[in-house]
Amino acid sequence: MAHTNTILVTRLSAMGDVAMTIPVMKQVLADNPGLQIIFVTNKNWGALCAGIPGLTFHPADVKGIHKGVPGLYRLFRELKKAYSITAVADLHNVLRSKILRTFFRLTGTPVAFIDKGRAEKKALTRKEDKILRQLTTTIERYATVFRQLGLRCEMGNKPVFEPRKLPGTAQEVLGYRNGKKWIGLAPFATYQEKMYPLDKTEQVLGMLVQDPGVEVLLMGGGKTEVEQLTAMAAKFPGAKVIAGRFSLPEELSIISQLDVMISMDSANMHLASLFGVPVVSVWGATHPYAGFMGYGQREELAVQVTDLGCRPCSVFGNKPCFRGDHACMQWIQPAQITAKVKEVIS
Repeated sequence: MAHTNTILVTRLSAMGDVAMTIPVMKQVLADNPGLQIIFVTNKNWGALCAGIPGLTFHPADVKGIHKGVPGLYRLFRELKKAYSITAVADLHNVLRSKILRTFFRLTGTPVAFIDKGRAEKKALTRKEDKILRQLTTTIERYATVFRQLGLRCEMGNKPVFEPRKLPGTAQEVLGYRNGKKWIGLAPFATYQEKMYPLDKTEQVLGMLVQDPGVEVLLMGGGKTEVEQLTAMAAKFPGAKVIAGRFSLPEELSIISQLDVMISMDSANMHLASLFGVPVVSVWGATHPYAGFMGYGQREELAVQVTDLGCRPCSVFGNKPCFRGDHACMQWIQPAQITAKVKEVIS
């Protein structure tokens, strides 16, 4: 299929998963001159696609006009009318994306879709007789879909984007660096099982700001998270709250300027990875072996309990701790995290 020139790519999911598609799509475009990619994803994630020639963002509103089968058919008609699509790459492989790709397949459009490796992930996360080994990464699974369509995709680990200039709005809040190291701290995740306890996070923050050459930028989203971070920052002059103050493009510019990011197994790890920012990632119920380590990140910077037989207990962190004590997070000491950070910035 060397003649393929306009690929429809779908990933209708959370920001972290979508961020992981960006390095792959950029590489596919670089390896296949003349190719165009139409990327259908959540209407809020368009900023992730900015600055990549050949990549067109097409918003999907699956809770609004594109809801349900009628809405997906409306989306299909939109896409057929707007673009000359020659193949579909489904990087999600869930009910919504299956329905959408079926509409295209019925019109004779070639389709390829991701193999999520559900059986091996089940073996990795089951209680008994775990098979604890590194699985194919999500990045590589995405790349394989494009190869199935006859496209070249030779993944490396170069940053997707160059650092971006801070917008005036961010400059007003952050001021001038004056040679300080900027550390991003993103303590939240979708599920509690993926979150380092906030009291311990506060200890991490307290240890970091003891260094006068450091400023910690607190990141998150949503009213409750902003309130929690604001209360935390009030105790430490070396901390500033970024959460809730900027648009996604502005926040991406700030992330691009970080010296290091501290993140859970969550979206901020993947956003920082787009800019080649080193990430000290904290893992609890989930595990890098499942394939969701940030693009280009060093596994030595991951902080995790390695001698706990129940880890990992889930792929996404969406299962309650059967022990009831969240040992996978509770056993991690704040000094383990700060040591990794100092290793990066020293």
